[in-house]
Amino acid sequence: MPLALLALAISAFGIGTTEFVIMGLLPNVADDLHTSVPTAGNLVSAYALGVVVGAPLLAVIGVRMARKHLLILLMGIFVAGNLMSALSPTFGWALGGRFVSGLPHGAFFGAGSVVAARLAPKGREGRAIATVLLGLTFANIVGVPAATVLGQDLGWRATFLVVTGIGVLAIAALALLIPYAPVEPQQSLRRELRALRKPQVLLGLATAVFGFAGVFALYAYLSSITTQVMGLSESSVMWILALAGVGMTIGVAAAGPLTDRAARPTAYAALGGLAAALVVFYFTAHILWIALPMVVVLGAVGFLMTAPLQTMVIRAASDAPTLSAASNHSAFNLANAGGVWLAGAGIAAGWGWTSTALVGAALATVGLAIALTAGRLDHNNSRKPTGPDSQARAEQDRGVLTEQ
Repeated sequence: MPLALLALAISAFGIGTTEFVIMGLLPNVADDLHTSVPTAGNLVSAYALGVVVGAPLLAVIGVRMARKHLLILLMGIFVAGNLMSALSPTFGWALGGRFVSGLPHGAFFGAGSVVAARLAPKGREGRAIATVLLGLTFANIVGVPAATVLGQDLGWRATFLVVTGIGVLAIAALALLIPYAPVEPQQSLRRELRALRKPQVLLGLATAVFGFAGVFALYAYLSSITTQVMGLSESSVMWILALAGVGMTIGVAAAGPLTDRAARPTAYAALGGLAAALVVFYFTAHILWIALPMVVVLGAVGFLMTAPLQTMVIRAASDAPTLSAASNHSAFNLANAGGVWLAGAGIAAGWGWTSTALVGAALATVGLAIALTAGRLDHNNSRKPTGPDSQARAEQDRGVLTEQ
């Protein structure tokens, strides 16, 4: 299992690097392709749109494929998209490359999470999924800063050529290290769609949308908060983002064993902790010795919810989890777009940069309320009588009540 998880983590590292590195290279891209920085910012949106579109679409296309073959196909699309970005002659081609790069993101993490859970010993599924997601968070500590420096020194195209190389390495690792498993007899599009309609799956997706919107409401504006509120220089932004990446990695690493022990309480703790930490950050962002540790705490509690939410969706979807798990990553990217938009509206209304923390806290609280609703539904379902004699017991209970 560890070597197979390594192959998935390498792939996740490449995906995480290409997703976030563009934010530090927008001025370079704008200068090279003769456009403005705000226009170049659409490269971020193009990737997110690719994730939202590609996650369900590619999961449906691959529903009758062996998951090993599906993972290799998805990383092939990833390589093609990044190579297209690196070689793009115009801004339109760059937009297309970013969109194609985003297409396999959700489907890969959906199928990869299912593979990791299937390979893990019973009771250790959360650890396996968290190990894969560690590649994504480690990209924020090492991949993104290193790729940003590379792009600033050698040009932004060099960054995407290196990411393309990581993608090729990931394909080789997947081919060598992921054990082949034939298509499961129960795999079918009808089962996948039926599983996606289950109330617990839908509530899990809604929790991800609001919970992660709380994370990204602040994270997207952390650069501006660093310079405008904390009073640090622009050169410090990279280190602040790295601190957030350290927190994210701590959160994902802790999420594995905690999810295996108690997935739903871990999700409650993450969402409640995120809301509380965001409120604290709102009042202390200008106090540097408090704000810096809080950046780590925010990354940790924010990403503590990744493994439990993914694990609960896979469990709720039962024997048809691929589409539901992929849709969970579409939910994460909807959260990205929605959280950024709502926090931006607060800034535009004149509430200040730190208002993003209060917007995030409100969104995390809504996510917690949805998670608690799902937990209550689980509790009620577990108390319902089951089995062939359940109707007889119910009728007997009614008779006792009538006699009383």
